[in-house]
Amino acid sequence: MYLMGEVNDMPMNKKVLISGASIAGPTLAYWLYRYGFDVTVVERADAVRSGGYPIDVRGTAIDVVERMGLLTQLQAAHIDTRKLTFVDADGAPIAVLSPEALSGGVSGRDIELPRGALTSLLYKQTQNGAIHYRFSDSIDALEDDGAGVGVCFKSGEHARFDIVVGADGLHSNTRALVFGPEEPFNRYLGRCFNLFSVSKPSSVSLSHEGIIYAEPGRAAGIYAVGDSDTLFAFLIFAADEAPFLSHPDIEEQRLRTSEIFAGSGWKVPRLVEAMQKADDLFFDTVSQIHMPRWSSGRVVLVGDAAYAPSFLSGQGTSLALVGAYVLAGELATHSNPAEAFAAYERIVRPFVEANQALASSGGSMLLPRSQEELDRRNQALAAAASSADNGDHAAKNRHVHNSLKLPNYDHVFKR
Repeated sequence: MYLMGEVNDMPMNKKVLISGASIAGPTLAYWLYRYGFDVTVVERADAVRSGGYPIDVRGTAIDVVERMGLLTQLQAAHIDTRKLTFVDADGAPIAVLSPEALSGGVSGRDIELPRGALTSLLYKQTQNGAIHYRFSDSIDALEDDGAGVGVCFKSGEHARFDIVVGADGLHSNTRALVFGPEEPFNRYLGRCFNLFSVSKPSSVSLSHEGIIYAEPGRAAGIYAVGDSDTLFAFLIFAADEAPFLSHPDIEEQRLRTSEIFAGSGWKVPRLVEAMQKADDLFFDTVSQIHMPRWSSGRVVLVGDAAYAPSFLSGQGTSLALVGAYVLAGELATHSNPAEAFAAYERIVRPFVEANQALASSGGSMLLPRSQEELDRRNQALAAAASSADNGDHAAKNRHVHNSLKLPNYDHVFKR
């Protein structure tokens, strides 16, 4: 197969293709452009995705968005969830806590906002006419000859780049093309999730809060994003074997979830009914990506493609922002891509592994798998609710969120 385009006249290692226009991709594009790179972003969707469930930017990642000049805009989009109420089957409160009591976030500094708000801001920040976006397209094949990478796009076009970056998520196509099937890298955490939106009933007065209900092996919840008329809902269930790893069938998932939650308490029957009708249903396994290395030749991975921590850690977005910032800086300070990739991994991997480890406590808190685990969780929630300092759990998380001090790459700015 012919993959090689015309040899470009850019300086060595300066022409970069990024696959994925969610969070890591545009963040990387922004910094590479600042350092003088010629950047193209390819995205299989026809536009940057809007909407979506709330995500968090915490700890070291706050420093990244501040250096991008986006902190004020992100703060303006802050949802400001003020309390989480854990309830029993009758809806009676078990415990009421601030989100920071569980996450270890820092009130007044860390940010929660709709995923689409962040992706839109990142896209706008990179719409300078110099960063080229190719929507409705994707990488079909790669050929790394050591001096560059030939790319064949699904559209049929061919081009040549000095470096290719996979920022295309948990089920990364770039990773599959270079490193092989996902299965060896996917660490399934024994849970599957459904996320969707529902209209707020006129009788419901929720605002800036969430309600969470759990039974052994099943959990559900609703989040009121600010004063919006739309609620975000989730249905999570335990499964010893992953029912799928990628590209699941949506109708099969609706049926599976309905069967699993049959007979569940609280408002779960209504949520299952809403899930069946939702046109924005997003579902997947709760999984992490663990790889022995994040690069091969002139191809490198960033964000979930390389080290997805799962939403149980609460740190997927923050790791994507931090990883993209460091990768761009190391590419700007090393003429040899292999040396840049090694430095990026040396700096970021300890931070990634510490944040991935947070998922273990997050899983038992959100979805206890047994009655014994549920009882322990409820006791821990009650203790946290009565603690003035949010307890050891929150302090540990806060330390991990802030455990990497960002390198400074200002000396290599070109733009």
